[in-house]
Amino acid sequence: MPRWRRRSRPVGDGRPRAVPRGPLQSPGFWLHHAALEWRSTLERNLRPLGLTPTQFNLLASAGWLARHGGEPPTQQQVADMAGADRMMASRVLRSLEDRELLCRRSDPADARVFRLELTSAGRELVRAAVQIAVDTDAELFGADGDELRERLRPVAAHRVPGERTS
Repeated sequence: MPRWRRRSRPVGDGRPRAVPRGPLQSPGFWLHHAALEWRSTLERNLRPLGLTPTQFNLLASAGWLARHGGEPPTQQQVADMAGADRMMASRVLRSLEDRELLCRRSDPADARVFRLELTSAGRELVRAAVQIAVDTDAELFGADGDELRERLRPVAAHRVPGERTS
């Protein structure tokens, strides 16, 4: 069998070791390109609402955490839930505050911490945007969306606050 066709070879401890097979054989390659397509499609679908995917993820994360956390989430909690860099999240959240979609208030216990609350306009926009995201998922992943989510969950769960892999 030609070397480039071999699927694995033993490592010192006897476990098979993956060998390069080219990008078209890599699940990571396809996952990356699928994520690019999902983001591009979501961006196009959210455009009529005046939201980018990043703005949507932060705004929707703030709303979800508020509904499930008992108190307004911190800016850091929202950034973590959205998988966003702290500095970038701060800039985007400030722009959403300027659009009166959310309020950022200092935490009474620690003035360095901001707590976020969606305004009524923010909640309405999130409701419409979430439906667009659900429709985008259905458009791209169809009936396999739930199965795909469950296949990806153990790979990424450590990045999502409150999720555990089993």
